[in-house]
Amino acid sequence: MSTQQTKDIVVVGAGQAAAQAAQSLRAGGYSGSLTIVGDESALPYQRPPLSKAYMKGEFDEERLYFKPAAWYKDQKIEVLLGTQATGIDRAARRVLLGHGGHLPYDALIIATGSRPRPMPTPGADLEGVHDLRTLADVERMRPQMVAGRRIVIIGAGYIGLEAAAVARQMDLEVTVIEMAPRVLARVTSPAISEFYTAEHRRQGVTILTSTLVSKLEGSAGKVSAAVLADGTRIPADMVLAGIGILPNEELARDAGIACSNGILVDRDARTSDPLVFAAGDCASRPLVHYGRTGRLESVHNAIEQGKLAAAAILGQPRPAEDCPWFWSDQYDLKLQIAGLSQDYDTLVVRGDPAARKFAVFYLRNGTLIAVDAVNSPPEFLASKKLIMSGAKLAPDVLSDTSTPMKDIAAQAAA
Repeated sequence: MSTQQTKDIVVVGAGQAAAQAAQSLRAGGYSGSLTIVGDESALPYQRPPLSKAYMKGEFDEERLYFKPAAWYKDQKIEVLLGTQATGIDRAARRVLLGHGGHLPYDALIIATGSRPRPMPTPGADLEGVHDLRTLADVERMRPQMVAGRRIVIIGAGYIGLEAAAVARQMDLEVTVIEMAPRVLARVTSPAISEFYTAEHRRQGVTILTSTLVSKLEGSAGKVSAAVLADGTRIPADMVLAGIGILPNEELARDAGIACSNGILVDRDARTSDPLVFAAGDCASRPLVHYGRTGRLESVHNAIEQGKLAAAAILGQPRPAEDCPWFWSDQYDLKLQIAGLSQDYDTLVVRGDPAARKFAVFYLRNGTLIAVDAVNSPPEFLASKKLIMSGAKLAPDVLSDTSTPMKDIAAQAAA
């Protein structure tokens, strides 16, 4: 795509991928019209702290912002907040807006992110039942996060467990209910699941696995209890649903752009329409280190795809594609994940979980495909490089803590 022909770029969505794309476009020399359309009232902001430091009131809203308002003004980036993009007219190359206006584009980036999966449980519409995805969600929850109150969290993924940790640190009574046989079942191995289950229970969290919520009960329109499938009633002053997210792909799908559990893109974040790109949670991309396609729900992915889309629009070389990585903070535990562990055939533990500092490596056919590192930055950092290089490693080498991880990486690269 030639920047000489690109005079108007529109970014729909105002999250991490959108902010990165706009920043990369300006840094890459694009000087034309650049507009970000966001349906929230806040400037583009970080989401990970919402379930952690921001929930605890440890810093102000402005600290969540990627850039202050003055930066967008200096960069001549128009940010339309509280504005809904309602359609894409691909023939006329314009984005339709909820107030009846439209924006012309020569290139369009869809960075609409994702939304919480709705809970099908009767009573989910009661007052005091929350999702945790946006600033507004936290603002609704925070006044209720009072010591001694009872919170029921439905879903034991990262968001659910992070919220459970914060709630316990704020002295709430916490019950986590998970329909799967173990916590974090979708994203990690039994070894990590068992460690985090034990930690949360040690901190006073009640964790119920293989358990279904049949309904939520209320009094005067406000939630008062979660009722389990076996009839057990768990009193609740508030309920948090953390049962996964759905990609916001409708804008693209309604415009005839190919979608399948996300907006389908190539390695340059380009959709089936060569003038339209997609980045972040809403996009299903080639996972080049794994030979398949999938959606990644992470800060790293949003940043990387924002850069990829900008480079493609500017006609610049494709930026490097890192292996996927993620993190989760719970209590004093920092879990850093590199790679994707699905379909591993060998699991190797390095270090002692009882010491709260260890790593679990995942191999397939002798090749390292992922690591879960708990309070172990060297294992995380070395594994990122090893995964990208397709390194084959012997389990006894990985488990030998007498050999520093950097030496293992150096030997594998030799």
